Amino acid sequence: MDFMDTLKQFSAKAATLKDSLKNEESTKTALIMPFFAQVLGFDVFNPYEFCPEYVADVGAKKGEKVDYALLFDGKPVIIVEAKWCGVDDLHLDKHGGQLFRYFATNVDTRFGILTNGVVYKFFTDLKDENVMDMKPFLEIDLLNIREPQAPELKRFRKSYFNADEVFDRAEELRYSGEIRTYFLDMLENPSDDFIRFMGRACYEGKITLNVLDKLRPIVHTTLNALVEEQVKDRLERALTNAKEKQSSSEEQPAKEAAAESETPGKIITTEEEIQAYGIVKGILCDLLDPERIFYKDTENYFAILYDNKVTKWLCRLYLDGKKKLLVIPPAAVPPFDKEARYTLDSVNSLYVCRESLRASAQRFVDQEKE
Repeated sequence: MDFMDTLKQFSAKAATLKDSLKNEESTKTALIMPFFAQVLGFDVFNPYEFCPEYVADVGAKKGEKVDYALLFDGKPVIIVEAKWCGVDDLHLDKHGGQLFRYFATNVDTRFGILTNGVVYKFFTDLKDENVMDMKPFLEIDLLNIREPQAPELKRFRKSYFNADEVFDRAEELRYSGEIRTYFLDMLENPSDDFIRFMGRACYEGKITLNVLDKLRPIVHTTLNALVEEQVKDRLERALTNAKEKQSSSEEQPAKEAAAESETPGKIITTEEEIQAYGIVKGILCDLLDPERIFYKDTENYFAILYDNKVTKWLCRLYLDGKKKLLVIPPAAVPPFDKEARYTLDSVNSLYVCRESLRASAQRFVDQEKE
């Protein structure tokens, strides 16, 4: 399952649970800790990695605590302030005072997170060193996930995390976020300055108050129409591409079946191929019903299919030549845009490719859950 799928799955869980959670502690247990465990990959039961109630002495104040600290080499690089999911106005000045104070006194801390279990706001010190910015550079709403945000959140996964790289990216995100917010505001309610700026492209005289009033509805209507046109064009292109891909995928199995039926006498299923079929069924038997796993021998390769459909191929084996190959379909294993090929010393080498075979099968398990 890729990161976006994991995020969507957790989003559905948050939507189901949030209304039943009545306080901060239940929010931490049901949403916040699972988010860091399942989405970001931290061991929330290891206090050397994910430390709850982290003591954050601030100046003369002793014994103050932040809700969580994410430790790297024993240092609290990320600190987290948690609130009840019923809190919907996560302003740093109102709810993140302790987060703000601790950030300023600890040079090891690079990022602060303020969350109610549904919305996650990520802060750092882009403006003044060791002073947390009042505005987040990234905000994730689990109930309204935008796909471009997924790669940015993925940078906080334990296995990917690099503090310097995230900090460098944070500045770009802050600017792009503010530009996006500004543009959306101007689409809805263009300011006088924005109308003057746009008016210079089409009006040659002095832009007076009367001219502003005249241009205001024109700018509003034109910009919104332009956005709608762009969206419509992209949707049409996407639909066209999808239809072309579907047509191509449907034609290919038909061509292969036709080619196979023309030369049935040339196809001989070998003992080695039957042995490979048995190994693959054994590897996948806890994921898929073995009764739904079939094979189809062709003149060119030996295919192992799910539900005996050529469009649902689990793998293809090339065992007749000197070089033996296992081929896994696109979208099953990284980079997800082309077939994965593995050279086999013998059919027993299929055990070495166990994870890739199971990833291929997992696609159909996930589809049937939807």
